[in-house]
Order: sequence, then structure tokens, then C-alpha cells
Amino acid sequence: MFPFASEVFALGGFGGGGGGTGSLIAQFFPLILIFIIFWFLLIRPQQKKAKAHRQLVANLKKGDDVLTDGGIRGTIQKVADDQVTLEIAPKVPIRIQRSRISEVIKVSKEIEPKAKAEK
Repeated sequence: MFPFASEVFALGGFGGGGGGTGSLIAQFFPLILIFIIFWFLLIRPQQKKAKAHRQLVANLKKGDDVLTDGGIRGTIQKVADDQVTLEIAPKVPIRIQRSRISEVIKVSKEIEPKAKAEK
């Protein structure tokens, strides 16, 4: 029925002998190695990028010149909890979600009152 079954048993397959915990570890070593490679090449950089974006969104303030993920560039006029009002042209405001801001082009030059008091 199975032409190569006797060769498999002779080589120690199907739990027919040979090997123990050493062979079990040797079998899982490539999987562990692949997971470690994925961690350092894919998962870890993605987590760092997400953390940097959360920090960027948390530090938005009025007057910042920003770029949205849709390619719209504007100046922040108002910052709310989950929305930002951008002025994309003179007297043309739009509201977008804070998370849609992809980068800050130029930080506002306003010095916050707390920073002024320290100087």
C-alpha cells in the first residue's frame, strides 16, 4: 500500500525510534529563527514607527504647518480632542482627524507661556 513505509521506519520516522528531546529542539529551531528574523525586520520597526506617529499627533499645536496623508498641506488653526482644523488657503478651513496628519513640515514659532516664564 505505501511503497516507502519500510524506509521511513528504518530511518526512524513516525516515532519508530531514534531522537528524543534533542531532535524536537532541532525541529523547532528553524521556526524560532524565522520568528526572530521577522521580529527584528518587520514587527519592531513597525512598532517604532507607530510610536513616533502617536507622539507626533499628541504634540500638534496651533500654527504648525502640516501635511496630511492625503497630500493636503495646511496650517493648524484649532486643535480638538480628535479633530484638527486646517487652513489650506486664506479663509478656507477644513476639519480632519488628528490621526490623518502624516508629518509636521514646520513647527509654529509661538513660544508657550510656560516656556517664556522659564527664560
